[in-house]
Amino acid sequence: MNPADLLSLGSGTIVGFALGLLGGGGSILAVPLLVYVVGIKDAHVAIGTSALAVSANAFANLISHARAQTVKWPCATAFALSGMAGAVLGAFLGRHVDGQHLLFLFGLVMLAVAAGMFGNRAAGGDPLVHINPAIAMRLVGAGLVVGFASGFFGIGGGFLIVPAIMLGSGMASINAVGSSLLSVGAFGLATAMTYAAAGLVDWRVAALFVLGGIAGGLAGVKLSVRLSARRGLLSKIFAAATVCVALFVLWKSAQGLLL
Repeated sequence: MNPADLLSLGSGTIVGFALGLLGGGGSILAVPLLVYVVGIKDAHVAIGTSALAVSANAFANLISHARAQTVKWPCATAFALSGMAGAVLGAFLGRHVDGQHLLFLFGLVMLAVAAGMFGNRAAGGDPLVHINPAIAMRLVGAGLVVGFASGFFGIGGGFLIVPAIMLGSGMASINAVGSSLLSVGAFGLATAMTYAAAGLVDWRVAALFVLGGIAGGLAGVKLSVRLSARRGLLSKIFAAATVCVALFVLWKSAQGLLL
């Protein structure tokens, strides 16, 4: 196994752990890790590969959350199905944007994500919530918007999905974390299929990223259940790291735009 393979495994472990722990947000690191650590030169290939790997890791983590009975399946399904349509459209448009410009926009999104995570307030919510027509309509609308952003930037979108599901349904945060993984996986799959059809997926790197992510995800889910009351603190720590990575991405992409 060469150094690039080890970097792919390690990067996948980091993203999988964050996905399992926070139910989202970890996927925002996947593209920068693939570009600046693993060494994928084409930003579009990094986005396509990231989407596939994040999708697989999210579905693996979803199994663990389902076993812990934290997934609200009707709400999660309504959000995911509508979001897949938005993700396909977003991925189609994203493929036609210059790679350096896309990375620069990605860095700005990372800063917005970090700001949202810093400002997030823990919400108790209703652990016994059941879907009804009003909730379904709110979830479908939110799913379309979040899915588009997910497809355009090649990210799982969990950092948007968790608060969107909570806002649309009123469910408890631990249920939103578990339920969000169905959408993270579905959005990533829709995005990856769009990029794969254009030959913009590195399958070897994706496979290694997934293997590392499964191991990291199992550890993240276990810790998530144990530290559910302290997830707000963990999110803020992760947000600080995201700011650092975002500034690095903006610096590197700005250099590429000026050259």
